[in-house]
Amino acid sequence: MAKKNSRNTKGRIIQAAWQLFYQQGYDDTTVEEIIEASGTSRGSFYHYFEGKDALLSSVSFLFDEKYEELMACMDPEKDRFEVLMELNRELFAMIENSISLDLLARLYSSQLVTRGDKHLLDHNRTYYKLLRQIVLQGQQRGELRGDVTVNEMVRVYALCERALIYDWCLSGGGYSLLQYGRIMMPMFLGGFRTSQKNFVQNI
Repeated sequence: MAKKNSRNTKGRIIQAAWQLFYQQGYDDTTVEEIIEASGTSRGSFYHYFEGKDALLSSVSFLFDEKYEELMACMDPEKDRFEVLMELNRELFAMIENSISLDLLARLYSSQLVTRGDKHLLDHNRTYYKLLRQIVLQGQQRGELRGDVTVNEMVRVYALCERALIYDWCLSGGGYSLLQYGRIMMPMFLGGFRTSQKNFVQNI
């Protein structure tokens, strides 16, 4: 129970912080405002974060929570490839509507130069665990190719998502990430469907 409560406390801080960053900008948001908005204490904040800058790397926590929330209400009978595409659309919609483009770009650039943990590539994240679970189910059902390993399929999926987000940041958000992903993700990953699925889709 203590572990769950600590996760809830950390999650409340992160959720409040990113909402404030989106609404009023990173530079104009103070630690005190984050503490007040999250309904936590100064001690709790500094237990999890050294300061405001440390919150920049917490966006992966938001993505993981979004995936957990989506998987809880996902149709278990739905084609697993379609589930992957739906998860991507939901994630990209969340990014467009609640994550500051400026901070997202700063996050990606920090991951390129950091000497510490590259949390976006941490395969112990909920994000990767859920993707592996979905891909494995798809292979067991014959919906996804069995001649490609689960890890390789997940790696390519995550790579495609990062590439689209990175390009969107480079373009200054000049187009809809959601709409572009809706077109490009099936094109990039369609080869992972079984030949039967591809055949049915193309009729």
